Amino acid sequence: MTTKTAAPARQRRKEARPQELLDAALELFVEKGFAATRSEEVAARAGVAKGTLYLYYPSKEDLLKAVVHENLSTLIAEGAAIAGEFSGSTHELLVLLMQTWWERVGNTPASGIFKIILTEMGNFPDFARFYTEEVIEPGHALFTRVLERGVASGELRPVNTFEAVHVLIFPMLMMCLHKHSLGACAGVHEMMDPQSFIKTHVDVVVRGLLVRPGDEAARPVGRKRS
Repeated sequence: MTTKTAAPARQRRKEARPQELLDAALELFVEKGFAATRSEEVAARAGVAKGTLYLYYPSKEDLLKAVVHENLSTLIAEGAAIAGEFSGSTHELLVLLMQTWWERVGNTPASGIFKIILTEMGNFPDFARFYTEEVIEPGHALFTRVLERGVASGELRPVNTFEAVHVLIFPMLMMCLHKHSLGACAGVHEMMDPQSFIKTHVDVVVRGLLVRPGDEAARPVGRKRS
């Protein structure tokens, strides 16, 4: 009986190990910084030998790439799928995407990834290229399509979408950075309610993008529906 029950437990432990390593790596990278964290520290926090870590992730940079892919890249792909099937207004879609992003990233340990990017990635050009291709470009493309959707339907007026996407995204990143700077110091500054902030932020931006009387160029040009 002991042998039969122990084997599945070991198998479950093995299957969970990559995620345990990613969780340990994220915690340490945010606490100590990427450059200052040693691979053996990640292994120790995950409760495995250093050699086991290398079986899954040959280098510390590979580990960071896996952390980013697990927490950010997959969410952007899910967001693209949501946007492709959404039938409501562009305003509603933006609120849904950004609130989902906060629930899955901003309100989790993954919010610390942006602290790492801001403080250390200038010293790791290979990872910077990876992050650009894996996160920045797909994320920007997603929100560009959402804004263009609103323009095509006549809901929004034409604007510089490159700049408008940054107007939408940058405050979200600042909330994450605040969470891991002043927000981490008890009593220094209270964190605003993220869900309420997102609604206000999207409302302010979208109202600025709404078609106004006399905006002839903003007439609907048609949009394919999925």
